[in-house]
Amino acid sequence: MNVLVVQDEAPVASFIKRGLEAEGFAVRTASDGAEGLELARSSDFDVIVLDLVLPTVTGEEILTKLRAGGSSVPVIVLTADHPISDRVAILNAGADDYVTRPCSFSELLARIRARLRTADQTVSTTISCGRVSLDVNTREVRMSGRSVDLTAREFALLETLMHHAGQVLSRAQVLDQVWGYDRDPSSNVVEVYVGYLRRKLRRDVVETVRGAGYRFRG
Repeated sequence: MNVLVVQDEAPVASFIKRGLEAEGFAVRTASDGAEGLELARSSDFDVIVLDLVLPTVTGEEILTKLRAGGSSVPVIVLTADHPISDRVAILNAGADDYVTRPCSFSELLARIRARLRTADQTVSTTISCGRVSLDVNTREVRMSGRSVDLTAREFALLETLMHHAGQVLSRAQVLDQVWGYDRDPSSNVVEVYVGYLRRKLRRDVVETVRGAGYRFRG
């Protein structure tokens, strides 16, 4: 799947690119509006992640020009918080989704996958591994058939671990994908939330690999 990220803040663009490439996406980036519009018009992308405040050409202008030209590529606006009226105007102009920063990478990834599922309804929305199943659309989690109530952050952590079931994810990788580019690397938040998951599911569902990170066992 090909993704275009139009974002003028280099750390944000790099964070998104790194995360998406780790998930198997091919990613192109543009740091100003004119370049982003040219790439969007000349290349075949499956989804575009678009900032609104850009040099040379604004994100809203890019969106308007794409839709006026007949492009139906899914566009997810990722930008700083704006008034409700602005968000409504952007969605009415043709955006498929609107995500405010800061946000976790797992949330952005879920929004991207949702847009891609809309284009291809044959893609399953459920992730299953061992005794645990997770539905990305309904946000429902089941453990050995029983429903488990998770907070939004617990769900994001579980989804990230299940997407990489059997693999070891380092603490830094988990922070990147669940807490985002503005996360505090010195915080013990990963350990705390892994503990929450173990209490709500089972202790052996998430394995601590000493000196390496965490592995979902299912």
